[in-house]
Amino acid sequence: MRREIGYKEKDGQLTKFGQWYAHRVQDTQYRDAPWCDMFLAWAADKAGLTDYVGSFAWTPSHAAWFMKQGAWTQKPEPGALVFFDWRGGKSYKGIDHVGIVERVTGAKIHTIEANVDRVWLKRKTRETDKVVGYGIPRLVKENLNEIRSTERPFVPAPRAEPEHGTPLDVLGTPPALLAVMVLTTIVLSLRVAGRRRGTHRRLRRLWNAPTAPDPPGAEPRRSAREEGSAREREPARKAARETARETASAGAAHPAGTRARSGPAATAAAKGAAVKGAVVKGAAARGSGAATAAKRTAPGRRRPYERG
Repeated sequence: MRREIGYKEKDGQLTKFGQWYAHRVQDTQYRDAPWCDMFLAWAADKAGLTDYVGSFAWTPSHAAWFMKQGAWTQKPEPGALVFFDWRGGKSYKGIDHVGIVERVTGAKIHTIEANVDRVWLKRKTRETDKVVGYGIPRLVKENLNEIRSTERPFVPAPRAEPEHGTPLDVLGTPPALLAVMVLTTIVLSLRVAGRRRGTHRRLRRLWNAPTAPDPPGAEPRRSAREEGSAREREPARKAARETARETASAGAAHPAGTRARSGPAATAAAKGAAVKGAVVKGAAARGSGAATAAKRTAPGRRRPYERG
């Protein structure tokens, strides 16, 4: 610090202390700002005492920092920072200037100050009537050391070791319980569905099942309805065949060229043949009707396509 005595700012109020502080805080406006406090910040940084001296460019803030640290006093001592109010005020808010006390002689203090007489860094001898107070770096250091000595070191809480469980412990977890519930629901639904299907009577033969093809030359198969109709018409066909046979027999008994019988005998024979044919037809009709009635009244299983 003493080696810097006699330093003079450059044109435009540029100083190396302002440039250093502007770079430190990343703000270029401090390059040409009043530099009395920035010089003290630079000197403290070079000496490694920033924690006890502080690093400021605005003197009221610097004084408030000492007050907060419990290092503000009205008694000067070598190494103390002295804060001035040129109007003679005693509030830190009106502070205009700062320097460092080099020694104390009676009621006067000998200081090293920057930005003195507007451009210089030099020694000054001051009266104390313009002094607002003193910031004591020594007290800041003592207070910080006391705080650090009373602080307990941080001891992390012991980590709980995870318990090693068995594979069966997984069954008690929520995912396992959910899986059991889902599987139980599926099994019950399958059993209920199986019982419902068992109540229906199964058909012995599928109605739409494919059948084997007919052999070559065989008559085509008839459906059940066609079979029933054929059975109903069978008595009538049989009666017709009987009548045809009788007619053929009568024709054979009277060949061509033979004189037919005439008279009462012929008439009686014709009537007898007609009566016999009528009796046969009536019997055939009654047989067909009886078969149809028996079929309608006979109990049997109803086919799917029949309606009640």
